[in-house]
Amino acid sequence: MLPLPFFTRPDPVQVAKDLLGKYLVTHFDGQMTAGKIVETEAYRAPDDRACHAFGNRRTARTEVMFAAGGRAYIYFCYGIHHLFNVVTGPEGMAHAVLIRGIEPTDNVEFMLERRGLDKLHPKLTAGPGALTQALGIHTSQSGLSLLDAGGPIWLEDRGEVILEENIIASPRVGVAYAKECAAWPWRFRIKGSAWTSPAR
Repeated sequence: MLPLPFFTRPDPVQVAKDLLGKYLVTHFDGQMTAGKIVETEAYRAPDDRACHAFGNRRTARTEVMFAAGGRAYIYFCYGIHHLFNVVTGPEGMAHAVLIRGIEPTDNVEFMLERRGLDKLHPKLTAGPGALTQALGIHTSQSGLSLLDAGGPIWLEDRGEVILEENIIASPRVGVAYAKECAAWPWRFRIKGSAWTSPAR
């Protein structure tokens, strides 16, 4: 399980890169499912216009972002998708990393069942809304600690290291409203992975 110091580092961009190759694991209703993280996006308050906490804006939804790193920030997008973010940084710094894609590894059959699919295909977990459905993640779990050994969501280091040369950096998806911040290359993908969402 990733320890607290991993999450409380002040640079969400570095954390977003370091999360590549780690494993997102869930345990709900007796079913453990997991996948290797292959795509992430970094968000940083207060100066990042694409961040929900831009200008250190505090709302009922974003309040969890101001907690010390190591918590889940899960929000509802387009009235359809539950998007899973890892809160990072020290307490009071509202940073987060969106998990955009995973390679399914554990209990894939049950992940397929959750997604209503009958065969393995990248659409199972390529994309932030797809992966949360496959893992059983819901906005009701926002605020949960990712450091609780008995909790339902955590992140693991299984010993895989992704070299910088194998990381593709590009602008984030769906943030055209963020003016100059939209061009920041804070989306990170593992080169050659079939489980990342399409390039933009």
